[in-house]
Amino acid sequence: MDELLQTAARYIDTGVADGPVNRVSLELSEVGDGVAMVESFSHVVAFDTDDGLALFDVSLDALAAQAVAQLRRWSTEPVHTVVYTHGHVDHVGGAAAVLDDASSRGFSRPVFVGHENVPARFDRYELTHGYNAVINARQFGRSGLGGDDDRPLFPRSFVRPGVTYRDRLQLRVGDLEVVLHHGRGETDDHTWAWIPERRAICAGDFLIWVFPNAGNPQKVQRYPLEWARALREMAALRPELLLPAHGLPIAGADRIARVLDEVASVLEHLVRDTLALMNEGATLDRILQTVRVPAELLERPYLQPTYDEPEFVVRNIWRLYGGWYDGNPSRLKPPPDVAVAGEVVALAGGVGVVVRRALELCEAGDLRLAAHLVEQAVLAAPDDLEAHRARSRIYTARRAEELSLMARGVFGWAARESADVVTATTSDAPTG
Repeated sequence: MDELLQTAARYIDTGVADGPVNRVSLELSEVGDGVAMVESFSHVVAFDTDDGLALFDVSLDALAAQAVAQLRRWSTEPVHTVVYTHGHVDHVGGAAAVLDDASSRGFSRPVFVGHENVPARFDRYELTHGYNAVINARQFGRSGLGGDDDRPLFPRSFVRPGVTYRDRLQLRVGDLEVVLHHGRGETDDHTWAWIPERRAICAGDFLIWVFPNAGNPQKVQRYPLEWARALREMAALRPELLLPAHGLPIAGADRIARVLDEVASVLEHLVRDTLALMNEGATLDRILQTVRVPAELLERPYLQPTYDEPEFVVRNIWRLYGGWYDGNPSRLKPPPDVAVAGEVVALAGGVGVVVRRALELCEAGDLRLAAHLVEQAVLAAPDDLEAHRARSRIYTARRAEELSLMARGVFGWAARESADVVTATTSDAPTG
């Protein structure tokens, strides 16, 4: 058994991961007869067929050339078909590198296949290019909209699929039968593929070896119940090989069934408990304080909340079934944040009082309330350096306590934002 498959088996069977579950090594592993995976962000999965290679996803633009080079050490056959599991840029951004490789070798242009919603996603990306660059910078800790060579962090152009489908599409690439299935989960344009002759499933982001990315607070709607349904459809096929787009490949029907069942069960649990409270008329605040995932499940190597987290998924379930009104009538048509902050600070007796209380709460470990108060202070007095120093300190502490990359990204951004205000102001002050 391949080393990646052995590692996954050990992690799942023991319940302990003593090494990384997601790697971007840009190394190729042969995980089956004529089946290869390049560990990237996202992975590139390749099947060798009589008509050439069938690829699932093409990674990020910045990593794709290296991923293609790895593939070429494994096979010099032309790429016949590329399947986009969905339209996120880490899955489609490297298409140009695949096209460049085909052109340089005198091969025909590969056929690109994706769900019919993929082109609509690309249209939306063009409309929201600046916003996506900002949130990716915040989420992944980048400093701004441009890299060292002044390229945007979010692409403006995409290779669109020439073949699209709605619910199900059966392809044949040489001797390989590929059955594409649409399922809504992390996206509305998601594809998972069943390759019956290899008893293999290419799962895309339906499995990512962390808690499901079903609640991302800065991205569009996710679909946790339909996500779980897709996982159960996969499990019903009893695959022997599961090839995710992030994380380790998994071998063994029973092992795969266990993983798919537990990930599906977590999502179903969150939907069930959230909807039960919504149907009772509970507010979003009450639901957030009530709904929990069993702690033992969050300890699984493939369910740890290091990217997304259950609290964010609950908010997304509310948004999906209940809209944006959270049940607090004062927030239906609220005053500007700065107006509320001004009143709070004035009633408290000034910015200094609010800042001191926020720091006291920070020291006592109540970081949620500390952050709320320090935001009021900075909104009411945006030029107050002590308020910004406190804000940077509190959000630095918040970031250190969080597990999920999403929370750490937002809190780290806020800490740097206030630290930059302090640095810029003090460096501009006259000296002498």
